[in-house]
Amino acid sequence: MQALLDAIATAAFPVDAQRLFHGRGGLFPGCEHLALDAYPPALLLTSFEPLADEALTIIGAAITARWPEAPWVYQCRQEGGRTETRLMAGSVPEPHVVAEAGTRYGVHLLRGQNHGLFLDMAEGRRWVREQVKPGDKVLNLFAYTCAFSVVALQAGASEVVNVDMSDGALAIGRRNHALNGVERGAKFLPHDIFNSWGKLTRFGPYDLVIGDPPSFQKGSFVATKDYARLARRLPSLLAPGGMALLCLNTPKLDLAFLHGVMAEHAPELAFVERVANPASFSDASPDRALKVLAYRLP
Repeated sequence: MQALLDAIATAAFPVDAQRLFHGRGGLFPGCEHLALDAYPPALLLTSFEPLADEALTIIGAAITARWPEAPWVYQCRQEGGRTETRLMAGSVPEPHVVAEAGTRYGVHLLRGQNHGLFLDMAEGRRWVREQVKPGDKVLNLFAYTCAFSVVALQAGASEVVNVDMSDGALAIGRRNHALNGVERGAKFLPHDIFNSWGKLTRFGPYDLVIGDPPSFQKGSFVATKDYARLARRLPSLLAPGGMALLCLNTPKLDLAFLHGVMAEHAPELAFVERVANPASFSDASPDRALKVLAYRLP
């Protein structure tokens, strides 16, 4: 735990939402279960195993000594999907809006395991902002709260089709568009993508298709079988020269898995690059870390 305490003692409180300590990356022995995120003005401590009250007291004292006014939340995630979330100090704003690279997003720290904005995808959002050209059409699959859509529209996209099975997530996505004044051009479809290829194809072709699915979510997407189904559809969805940005966030599947899926099921697409993860998510094993790969249809 000392590495976490050292990070708290030396870190500056950021203006943007970002990770402050990434024990999950395996670079701090004994802290592999710990992560500390800043969702200004609040902090979120996540542990993947229960922390004793004594440990929480020590961490709380370190946070208070460094940032006396900062509210903080503790979330313990255990196997089987069990989650305990506790407000440890102060109060979290409601609504709670954070910023990243000038874009605003609504977040929620006190409910669920997903808080409205995946901080590890910051470089993916930067990549989209830089790649999208004025007038582009974008398909955002597994859109969640539509962060990719917001930055694509800010970059000049004429249309973004957001698809997600969760009406609730898309409702937050609509609010994110309103927060940033980019409501025009955004579509929101509460659909299972595997039952919607016809409609999605009619809306296309697209200059960019983004696929950021859950890795193992029963009833939605299981990477080992469903990534092939997604890959097979990409050539018919993309315009000539169009790009696909594909994400895989599980340590159980490596880079070779996604490259293999694409080589077998979408050989028309050429690999372009792997998008680097944020420095705050440094990992001892790049294959275990988030994998964000860009492909192009000639």
